[in-house]
Formats: sequence, C-alpha cells, structure tokens
Amino acid sequence: MTVVINTLKPVARAEPADKPAPLYVKRKAIYPKRVKGPFRQLKWGLLLVMLGIYYGVPWIRWARPAPQPQQAVLVDFLHGRFFLFGLHLWPDEVYFITALLVISALSLFLVSALFGRLWCGYACPQTVWTDLFIAVERLFEGDRNARMHLDAQPWSVEKALRKGGKHAVWLLVGMATGGAWIFYFHDAPTTFRQFFVGQAPPTAYIFFWLLTFTTYIFAGTMREQVCTYLCPWPRIQGAMLDKDSLQVTYRYDRGEPRGAHKKGADWSGRGDCIECTQCVVACPMGIDIRDGLQLECINCGLCIDACDEVMVKVGRPKGLIAFDTDANVLARANNQPTRLRLVRPRTIFYGVALTGVLALTGYGLATRPTFGLHVVRDRAPLFVRLHDGSIRNGYTLEIANRSFERRKLDVIVRGPGDVGLREPGEAGSATGHIQITAEADQVTPVRLFATLPAAVLPGPLTPIRVTLVDAADGKTVGAAGSVFTSDTAAGR
Repeated sequence: MTVVINTLKPVARAEPADKPAPLYVKRKAIYPKRVKGPFRQLKWGLLLVMLGIYYGVPWIRWARPAPQPQQAVLVDFLHGRFFLFGLHLWPDEVYFITALLVISALSLFLVSALFGRLWCGYACPQTVWTDLFIAVERLFEGDRNARMHLDAQPWSVEKALRKGGKHAVWLLVGMATGGAWIFYFHDAPTTFRQFFVGQAPPTAYIFFWLLTFTTYIFAGTMREQVCTYLCPWPRIQGAMLDKDSLQVTYRYDRGEPRGAHKKGADWSGRGDCIECTQCVVACPMGIDIRDGLQLECINCGLCIDACDEVMVKVGRPKGLIAFDTDANVLARANNQPTRLRLVRPRTIFYGVALTGVLALTGYGLATRPTFGLHVVRDRAPLFVRLHDGSIRNGYTLEIANRSFERRKLDVIVRGPGDVGLREPGEAGSATGHIQITAEADQVTPVRLFATLPAAVLPGPLTPIRVTLVDAADGKTVGAAGSVFTSDTAAGR
C-alpha cells in the first residue's frame, strides 16, 4: 500500500496493520558503487589517519626509568597499570577511565545533536574496517556491476581465484587487526618476537584470533547488519536528534515531484530528482535516502557525492541531497526563511555537561597525589598494656608511591600526647616520628607500633592523625586518620 504524505514529500510505504515488522531480516548482498567527491575523499583521509593511529600507536616509545615499560600506551594488567604517555594510572584510579568514557559519551551526544551520526559515518571502527574490506573487494572483483556479474556466474577457476584472493586479504587484515590489539596489552616489540615462536602469553593468542575473526566476520560478511541489529547506537541516537540537527537529507522541497527526464526537456512543473537511483546504489547500507530519516543511515555522505555528479551532468545545481535540517526543508517548502540553529537547549545542556566533566577530570589529574596512604589498625589484639601502664596499638601503613623514584618519607603520628613510635625490631621514637623508604611505583607496607600514656587517653577510642612528609623538601604528601584503642579504665 502506498501512502502519499503530500505532493512534495517523498513516498513512504506502510506495512499492513496485521503484519508487524520482523525483528530480523536475512541479509541481502549490497553492492555499493564507487563514487568520487569530497565526502568520499574525506572518508579515505580519515580512514588512513585512524588506521594509522590504531596500528601505529603501540610502537611509539616513551622513556621511563627501568624497569618500567617503554611503550607510550600500554594497559598492563599483569602489574595493574595503565600507561598513557606521561600519565600512568593505578587500579584505584579507575575513576579517570570512567571519566574518559563519560566525556566520550557526552561528546558523541553533542556531535549527534549538532550534525547527526558523524561518528557512525566516519569514525566508527565498523565503518572504517568495512570501507577497507570493500576496497579490497573492488580490487579483486571490480565495481558494482562487475561484482554482481561475478556472483551470478557459476563457479570457475577465475571466480575461485578472485573470491579466494579477496578472502585471503580479508583474513590478513583481520590478523593485522588482532595483532595490533594485543600490542596494547603487552610490549609490542617483545610480543612481536615472542608471538611467532610460541613464547607469547596465552591471552595474546586468544585475543589475536578473537579479533581476527570478529574483524573478518563483521567487516567482511555482516557489514550493515552489525549497525542495524548489533549496535545499540542507531536506536539511542533518535533521542539526540531534533528538527534542527544537520543530517544527510533529501531536499524533497526541491526534488519532488520526481521522474525521468529527457535531455532538452523543460524542467518547469517538476522536481530535480530524475529517478536515477545513483544515491541508492552508492549507499553502503543499501537504503534510499529519499525515504527520509532511517535507522540504517550512517550519515556518510556518499549519496551526496553520487547525486551531485548526476546534477552536474543534467545541468542542475548541486545539493539535491545535502547536510540539512528537517526544519529548513519544511521552511523552504512553505516559502519561509531558513536558519541554522546550532545553539539550542539540548546542545547547551550537552555542552555544559561536557565542559563540567572535562573541568573536573582536568582538575583531578592536575591535583592527583603522588602518594597514597591507607592506615590499617590491628584488630587482634586491639591494644596491649605495657609494663609501665601505657597502651600500645599496632598499625600497618600502606604507602603507595606513584612516582618512578624511591622516596624517603617522614611518618608523623599525632595524638592527644607524645606518641611513641617504632617498627618491629627497630629502636623506638618518643616523638611520633620515624623515617621510611617508599619504593618506586609500588605499595610499601610499613608495620608500626604506637604507644600513648594511659593518662592522656580520653576514652576507649581516641582519634589520631598519620601524616607523610617528603624528607627532601619538607612538604606534606599524604595524610590519613585512624583511632587509638584502649580499655575504659585506661581512658579515665
């Protein structure tokens, strides 16, 4: 059944009311045609940049004191560290990773509200590798018509060689992808040498083959189905968009009524769309942009390049398909002025939220402490009464030195009176002060006994303060509170 919305809008087809749309449709082969134009060139440029980043970043070296890894970007699960050039994070600082994910999400929301699904069309890994796989496919099988003709032919030696060569290169690309992935978790030069002699960690081989086959399957055989059925973003993005979002748009105000056009015929009384369907055959998702905004559209702009080329040939202005807003298309259809509204409530909200998270993350990184201190009080026994009547408590200090240098630190314990401190087996100090060495990039446990006269204790639980002072410059680098325990009688 065909439903005509109005004389200008494109035709939309409605399903019968008693036949719900299927949740899954078996894939039909799509043969996107090669196009030339600015959007295609932009996609090629970004593809090379992003593949270069993905494959090249693990090989970037970054000088750190031995035995620290010399790799600029490394997720070191074995030692619980994340290295990012001059920054290295510990497991207890995972909130910075969370902040990065929140920043990425808000950036995606803001870009989508402004310009539609640019991420999907230009930067999504599925799009990038699918573009690469299609380029390999064209290399072996030719452009659209040649590929369709080859698939329709019975199997022959030539067909087997073309298909086999294509799949072999696809598999090699998948192996390169899986190989690059494991280098983000193990030192790249070392793992590269170990991998081919069977000495790499077992997880390296597991994830190598996992990424190899997922890349091969997703970019080679599933393609647009990953976007339509596996990725949640096409469904979420509907909440990000509004009538003022810039998207790849068929300008029905100019294109309708559409129809075939003979050379030299008058253009009056009709639209510029000549039903050539070049926008459809160029689409890697296999949709017709003239049907309006659709779940499958990734805003890649290849239909714009294809349509502009046709418009030049028939002597009409470019831009029948272009990045535009629904509000402007409707305004032109009603002979009203158009405008571009980039600043509106939702973009302000996303912008403010993104700025806030960026500011908080930047502040957190700028004020990130070099040392961490955690005080664990002994629970068995809670306290010991010494021969002179004073009370002794035992503590374990866990001192995290996040720098790459050994540091000497003064440990100072303050309480209601003079605190006696000593390490097991060491001479004591009556001044509440001892000096320890914090090893580089490690958690150094320090066992301490603290002693206070019973007369100064106000009760069974007395607050105390443990402070770390850098012995080199006298600056306080860490502090934590704890309690000193005693029996009630001792506190009287």
